[in-house]
Amino acid sequence: MNFLALFLGLGIERLLTHLFHLREFHWLDPIFDWVLRAQRISQPNLAIAAAALTAMLVVIPVGIVEWALQDRLAHLPQYVFAVIVLLFCLGPRDLAEEVNDYCKAVEEGDEAEYQHIANELLECTPEPGQPAPDVEEAVYAQANNRIFGVVFWFVLLGPTGAWLFRVLDLMQRRATHQACQESVADSAAAWPAVAQAILLLHRLFAWIPSRLLAVGYMLAGSYDGALAAWKKLLPVSSAMFPGPNDQLLGAVGKGAAPLAAEGDVIARARVARDLVSRTLWMIWCPVLALLTLYDLM
Repeated sequence: MNFLALFLGLGIERLLTHLFHLREFHWLDPIFDWVLRAQRISQPNLAIAAAALTAMLVVIPVGIVEWALQDRLAHLPQYVFAVIVLLFCLGPRDLAEEVNDYCKAVEEGDEAEYQHIANELLECTPEPGQPAPDVEEAVYAQANNRIFGVVFWFVLLGPTGAWLFRVLDLMQRRATHQACQESVADSAAAWPAVAQAILLLHRLFAWIPSRLLAVGYMLAGSYDGALAAWKKLLPVSSAMFPGPNDQLLGAVGKGAAPLAAEGDVIARARVARDLVSRTLWMIWCPVLALLTLYDLM
């Protein structure tokens, strides 16, 4: 059932571009801001408890609905609910479409537009004078935050799992956004305790899917190049994007990708888009289909 809902959700997602603005969930920002402003929570354990409780309060309604729809009308309502939740958990924007818009803006010389898209992919506007992280690597990393992490937890825990991962991603994005606005140093130690806890929870939930996605890049591209990049990787501690999981995916993705001119940002962005698509549709969707056929899900 989960695989069928997953396949349908991924298949029709690109047809609903007019609904993408609803997947940004800005109406949750006041809740996240209230927790992030809890300056009195300074103990790490209390901060983790506060972050986890906030996430659970947002997730519980979805869990209640999923539980209430179990074993009703031959599972049809539960199936429809799973597809709807998955559609709204992917994103918030379509990654392939965003890469296409970025490439088009670069080709047309629209600096404001391609800088805006790059900042969306990088989750934060770089400080003046600092080089921005690689957009190509950001595509490989965002594939986990926007797609594969959601898919992984959807397969594992159903719609509730997918929504939980999306909520944690929304929370860490909000924490990063506030850090950018307040010019907080690029170090987790400089963040409020609750923001550090949110960052920790998101990275914990992204850890397993990021490794599985990296393996997918290796199988969908150059295995030798990806393995060499993985072995050479020396992660840099960072509170902002890219974090350790993001750096791993960026390095392995670039190692697995077909060669392109180093300075050709358009070609390299398109290569990244295509590798992500191959990994999802040619590696992990068949794996999930086989697991379903053998009743292992």
